[in-house]
Amino acid sequence: MGCFFCAGERENPENNKDQIKPFSAEEKSKSNFQLNVRKQNSLELKRGPSSNGSERAVQTFTFRELAAATRNFRADCLLGEGGFGRVYKGRLESISQIVAIKQLDRNGLQGNREFLVEVLMLSLLHHPNLVNLIGYCADGDQRLLVYEYMPLGSLEDHLHDPSPDKKSLDWNTRMRIAAGAAKGLEYLHDEANPPVIYRDLKCSNILLGEGYQPKLSDFGLAKLGPVGDNTHVSTRVMGTYGYCAPEYAMTGQLTLKSDVYSFGVVLLELITGRKAIDNSRAAGEHNLVAWGRPLFKDRRKFPQMADPNLQGQYPVRGLYQALAVAAMCLQEDPALRPLIVDVVTALTYLASQTYNPETQPTSNMPRLSWPGTPPQARRGVERKMSGGSERQRSRVD
Repeated sequence: MGCFFCAGERENPENNKDQIKPFSAEEKSKSNFQLNVRKQNSLELKRGPSSNGSERAVQTFTFRELAAATRNFRADCLLGEGGFGRVYKGRLESISQIVAIKQLDRNGLQGNREFLVEVLMLSLLHHPNLVNLIGYCADGDQRLLVYEYMPLGSLEDHLHDPSPDKKSLDWNTRMRIAAGAAKGLEYLHDEANPPVIYRDLKCSNILLGEGYQPKLSDFGLAKLGPVGDNTHVSTRVMGTYGYCAPEYAMTGQLTLKSDVYSFGVVLLELITGRKAIDNSRAAGEHNLVAWGRPLFKDRRKFPQMADPNLQGQYPVRGLYQALAVAAMCLQEDPALRPLIVDVVTALTYLASQTYNPETQPTSNMPRLSWPGTPPQARRGVERKMSGGSERQRSRVD
């Protein structure tokens, strides 16, 4: 699924025609390139630590270099395509590395601003669960981004569009992917300063490396979050249908809890194997969240929600706990959704409980609250689960 306006005002297609324009000579220098984005966001994002403790410089490439790396963008190098353009596998001889090269569609959904935002965000934010941006190309009207190559593709590939030679994801792997994606989101919300709202969390944007390590990708829609006494940022409503938080879709008011809702949709996809939106299903089952909400209220129906591809190979208690986390994230009232730090705590525990179908493990995890639990009790559960700092807890979402 591509990105588009979830609700409200839609962009005039005529306005897209001049979105991709050549950079001026001044814009092409890195300092002015980053300054351009900072002005658009009105705030300066502080550098985050890289996974190896050092800052990584983003390189600039010529179009000729990237064309050579992909053998002139040959069809057999194509990894996939979406609303923003096509992604190719290539080898850059200058750095002796296999890379993924995203060539933006000049008539597509991602324009200069989104391109600039993605370069800035991934230049300054580094975490094991965020994809690494190696460099970019801005020759003339060409816009290309160069990322580390993720050999296992996207979560969507494995969950919703597996090839015949791909084995279905087992329970343990699903929980590890969920925990890793949550950690990437936690970094954006709690360690970046100011916080970053991802705004486009979905299965196709979670890429998988060796050992199914998940990394968040595609930061073109990311926004700097509220600071000080502000509770939200107001913006055009953009995202992917089925993943947008209802309050954001209705009002355009974006908060960190908007990302938590989107994460709840992804977690429910991991548990059920269903797509966020699937019009091929029976009436009443097209929208995953709408289908799942009534089932959250009856534990006896929880086994019906498990992905049939798991073939019953999952811990019953773990299933209940994972569904509890998803249900909390999907609360319609954003104030009732947990902070992402609480989600990380819960999912890290579930991921640590390796499931062996021969011997079902005994769980000592505190019982989670369920939808309908009074807010005071829910907050008590969240405090017990939280490993976050006082600074993180005091942040207004």
